[in-house]
Amino acid sequence: MRRRRAVTLAWPSARAVGNIVLLLAGCTSCLQRPLDHPNVIVVAITSGPNNLDPRVGTDDVSQKIHQLIFNDLMELGNDLRAGPGLAARLDNPNPTTFVATLRRGVTFHDGHELTSTDVVHTFRSFLDPEFISTRKVAFRGLAAVEARDSYTVVFTLKEPFPSFPTALVIPIVPAGAGADFRNHPVGTGPYRFVRYAVDDRVELAPFADHFAGAPPNGGLVLRVVPDEIMRGLELEKGTVDLVINDIGPDIVHQLATSDHLTVTTSPGTDYQYVGLNLRDPALRDARVRQALAYAIDRQAIVDHLRRGLATPAVGLLPAISWAFEPNQRTFDHDPGRARALLDEAGYPDPDGDGPKPRLRLTLKVSNLEFNRLQSTVIQHDLQAVGVALDVRTYEFATLYADVLAGNFQMYTLQWVGGAMADPDILRQVFHSAQTPPRGFNRGFFADARVDALLDAASVETDPARRIGLYREVQRVLADQVPYISLWTKTNFTVAQRSITGVHLSPFADFFFLKDVGRLPQSAAN
Repeated sequence: MRRRRAVTLAWPSARAVGNIVLLLAGCTSCLQRPLDHPNVIVVAITSGPNNLDPRVGTDDVSQKIHQLIFNDLMELGNDLRAGPGLAARLDNPNPTTFVATLRRGVTFHDGHELTSTDVVHTFRSFLDPEFISTRKVAFRGLAAVEARDSYTVVFTLKEPFPSFPTALVIPIVPAGAGADFRNHPVGTGPYRFVRYAVDDRVELAPFADHFAGAPPNGGLVLRVVPDEIMRGLELEKGTVDLVINDIGPDIVHQLATSDHLTVTTSPGTDYQYVGLNLRDPALRDARVRQALAYAIDRQAIVDHLRRGLATPAVGLLPAISWAFEPNQRTFDHDPGRARALLDEAGYPDPDGDGPKPRLRLTLKVSNLEFNRLQSTVIQHDLQAVGVALDVRTYEFATLYADVLAGNFQMYTLQWVGGAMADPDILRQVFHSAQTPPRGFNRGFFADARVDALLDAASVETDPARRIGLYREVQRVLADQVPYISLWTKTNFTVAQRSITGVHLSPFADFFFLKDVGRLPQSAAN
């Protein structure tokens, strides 16, 4: 195995090192920014990372930091298609073979050049029975990964799978990265790791030799601020430069009135929904599910609870997806239609406008404040059409365990980040063979037509036919309502007006921080 030289991690100059270390290392609870180095950008995060090895760390904060230290082999575009990343090109010469041609001249933070050896090592980790990672599930269909030469990697699949390029949106680690890599990550990304003060801050320095150019700032301090009110206060005080999505809509609404802060928004992909147990005697009737969908005023939730930081959702795939079906059934707020459907399904109102309900249902939600408020709105809307809703709140771990076990009638959860990047997510969520633990069909939805369409789409290599299959799936799902769609999140940042280069992706990832800088004080004013 090739030996790697020791990694030297430092800020761009000795003077900067002295200034920043003195200012940041003085106390772990210090709220002062490094004033002698004003171009360091301070970003508030909700918690510390669990694992800085991107093959293993799958919590939200870890993945966002990975985006800064590493580059992915393939990258997701704003239309959710996989495109060039560290791979300059990806060819598909036959249905079970993908060939990645690497960019040349890309270097890791320790100075060695990225080659196929590093890529092969990264992906063989997921094939190693001894390697523990939740990411391994994405590579069950991968038979082998081989280096054809220093800049060419061949992936061989067990069977055709056109969605495989999305699985290659994975950060590449250097060959030989072992167990200690989680504490000393070395990547090819725009920032290199300096240190992690546990539960306080992660410090990153610009990588001057990044193949796409060095960041236009003096580095990043990702400071752990667990409480969203404190994140808002520190933005207002100016001790934090930037928060990405991690503040409640009400606080964002207040901060937007500040004369030294600015709010930037963009369409997102995070999807909130009501899950339904289709084994339940009432909920197995599609007319009941449709009635519930018509009864819920999603626009009111978006306008008042989300303060406009969302759009009413149509289905699991976001509207920006290349496979999105624009002509599927939608459920605008229509209590009259909801009542008529309940009548048809055999649930007439027993006493007209009296207090007796048509039927009773239970909704399980996590105990976050927003979820509690949202469930109150849903409860009110369903009561208006004669459905009594018992809302029960739980710690997230308890709620999630019940959902996985099928122990629910209804629940609310959220698909986040890049989960909907490829329409194959429809197969994982709605195919009858994908019930837990194999997949995510937690409501036990079963439809022979949907299964057939998804089976065909999962192996179809013709792009036009494949998109047609997925669009037909969405039309059927919209009629059958295995989920009640609530809203798709609008991403946002709240930043000091002096901050430049803010441009959010649909996933609200941190990669754009490579472009963030700061105006001179006179220009910012």
